[in-house]
Amino acid sequence: MSYSPTNFPPLKNDLILRVSRGEKVERAPVWIMRQAGRYLPEFHKVRANHSFFEICRTPELACELTLQPIDRYGSLLDASIIFSDILVIPQALGLEVEMVAGKGPVFPAPLVSPEDMSRLEKDVNVDEALGYVYKAITLTRHRLEGRVPLYGFIGAPWTLMAYMIEGGGSKTLSKAKAWLWNYPEATHELLQRITDVAVTFLVGQVRAGAQMLQVFDSWAGELSPYDFGIYSLPYIKQIARRVKEQLREEGIEPVPMTIFAKGAWYALEQLVDIGYEVVSLDWTIDPEYARRVTQGKVVLQGNMDPNTLYGGDKAIIESATRMVHAFGNDKHIANLGHGILPTVDPEALKVYLETVQRVSAEIRK
Repeated sequence: MSYSPTNFPPLKNDLILRVSRGEKVERAPVWIMRQAGRYLPEFHKVRANHSFFEICRTPELACELTLQPIDRYGSLLDASIIFSDILVIPQALGLEVEMVAGKGPVFPAPLVSPEDMSRLEKDVNVDEALGYVYKAITLTRHRLEGRVPLYGFIGAPWTLMAYMIEGGGSKTLSKAKAWLWNYPEATHELLQRITDVAVTFLVGQVRAGAQMLQVFDSWAGELSPYDFGIYSLPYIKQIARRVKEQLREEGIEPVPMTIFAKGAWYALEQLVDIGYEVVSLDWTIDPEYARRVTQGKVVLQGNMDPNTLYGGDKAIIESATRMVHAFGNDKHIANLGHGILPTVDPEALKVYLETVQRVSAEIRK
């Protein structure tokens, strides 16, 4: 069944949208990165019969997985995020990506030198190449029946470029970083090409029904502060500006945008002024420090260490309570400091969600 990106069911829980606009709310909204994922038994039932990217490319399946945590946790979650992957952009640019069990994403033919950029699609028809994501978003908005808002997302240009050159995950990113010095012009050309696709893709996601957007710069912290300022910051800033401009030109109200530059604690002050309403923090950043640096200019998201979910109920409750108090009673979206890990007990996450809601409501009374 196909739906039109119009006449969506009215939203029943707009808590996260109100916080993102800077409004005072009755408690901190909470959602979890990778909440539709491998820690859920119901995820594995679907995954057993389909490859990872087959699910991403099949709107019905992507919708089903997006709804799984919402169905399981009910009112304990205040947002959903479309089931997809940051590497769909490299795929749209013409590179093959495989999801290999026990290894993660693998590019059979990564970019080795600038000559390999000739293998990339020059004029990507983004809406055609990634239209399956739009269809999944539209379908999910209808199937959510207004329970919570829906996030769309992308990977940031530096992170995607690194994957495209490394050919997968890496502990050093030595191949990708070598490009920065050996091929600076080609590096900027590649980052710009990724950025152009990313802008069009995010606008299309909003057009399809996404109510919030997040940009994942998962490998931001692998760059020095100087290199981050050259190879990441200008492009994520450009994305926020151009997405909002393009939406306004189409007569669409821009949606709240979140930047998650994992590991880039040194850039926190810079991230405040580049056009994102929300800055997501990993678990290595002290919330009180982040509040001092950002001075209330943005909403902060995060940031309990995902590994705490292995610590038992007492540790989870203590850590979540401490986190909520540290962020204070204003401008906070609760999350983890990175994605939930695949072997976490779903009941442990429930304890975290319950604690965040209870404590954040208490400190606002």
